[in-house]
Amino acid sequence: MHTDFLDLIPSPCYVLEEAKLEHNLKILDQVQKQARVKILVALKGFAFWRSFDLVGRYLHGSTASGIYEARLGYETLGGREAGKEVCVFSPAYKRQEILDLLPIATHLIFNSFTQWQTFKPLIDSHNAQNPSQEIQVGLRLNPLYSEVTPEIYNPCAPRSRLGITPSEFQKGVQEYGLEGISGLHFHTHCEQNSDALQRTLPHILKHFSPYLSQMQWLNLGGGHHITRHDYDLPLLISLLQDLRSHFPNLQEIFLEPGEAVGWQCGFLLAEVIDIIENQGKVAILDVSAAAHMPDCLEMPYRPSAMKLSHKTLEPDKGEHQAPFHYRLGGPTCLSGDVIGDYSFDTPLEIGDKILFEDMIHYTIVKNNTFNGVPLPSLGIINSDGDFNLLKTFDYYHYKERNG
Repeated sequence: MHTDFLDLIPSPCYVLEEAKLEHNLKILDQVQKQARVKILVALKGFAFWRSFDLVGRYLHGSTASGIYEARLGYETLGGREAGKEVCVFSPAYKRQEILDLLPIATHLIFNSFTQWQTFKPLIDSHNAQNPSQEIQVGLRLNPLYSEVTPEIYNPCAPRSRLGITPSEFQKGVQEYGLEGISGLHFHTHCEQNSDALQRTLPHILKHFSPYLSQMQWLNLGGGHHITRHDYDLPLLISLLQDLRSHFPNLQEIFLEPGEAVGWQCGFLLAEVIDIIENQGKVAILDVSAAAHMPDCLEMPYRPSAMKLSHKTLEPDKGEHQAPFHYRLGGPTCLSGDVIGDYSFDTPLEIGDKILFEDMIHYTIVKNNTFNGVPLPSLGIINSDGDFNLLKTFDYYHYKERNG
């Protein structure tokens, strides 16, 4: 990476690298074409909508977890009129949310038979009045099997809110039937390879195969790490092709990754504000784990980083693996606002920049203004290598969120 243009980037700033994003999109498009599936961008993971002109050239639409994400996908990627899908799932909807979703959604997925029955009259009325804009209705499954850790991310953990268990699904079918349900959905993955899907599908088929044979579409959810360098693409494509051969009734199969779209295609630029001593050196940055990189605390995980000092980029060598060790933390009053422990071959200085890599997915979408810490700016390095500053945030963004 050239370092000259980094001086043009304000700190802190999220920076999307367009060429890397398109690399991911081409891989996803390969899966679409070879497996005859539709891939949607999950806005809960990647909502950098100023790049959606590019995303829309490859993917078939968006998937949303609520009305605001659905509106964003509809407005920036397009909806039915543009030949794009707007697929929506929520653990529970309010009536007004359904009313707002009816004009824009192509698929509404419910988390229970109760919610479906509650809003079925509204959907049936909409479909009868708008036959060219008919909404497809689906139900989310819980196959009681997932390999996701930690448990906070496991959708099939005991007493999970997400999906209908096999016994409850059977009860729902007995009471209400499946007339009006055209598809099924499951989301049981998180940053996993296709072998996890291979082990998961038998559980789906064991519990739900009779119902699947009645459906028009199936949504395999997200968490498929398709663009990771070691992902087994041939296995994924084979699994999808086998699904089609076993269930020829399925007119459409969807996958909805967010992370795989934004994987390794941008960074968060930070600056060293101060360095203190407390049983080792602690560098205080202008970015916060709590406010800007919450997965560092939730997963937890330690992002890769590079040090920019005197126009020289130097990769972090790991915890205590190089001569100069630092704990990197944020500027908030939370004592646990710690990004991680890092080491470099040369000393860190006040004013140096830190590039935290792979910071475009599941970061911006989770940002908050705790302590009034400013939100990072947003920028893009276009395919020609030029940097463009897209958006900055000021005091009024904080003020308006608090009253």
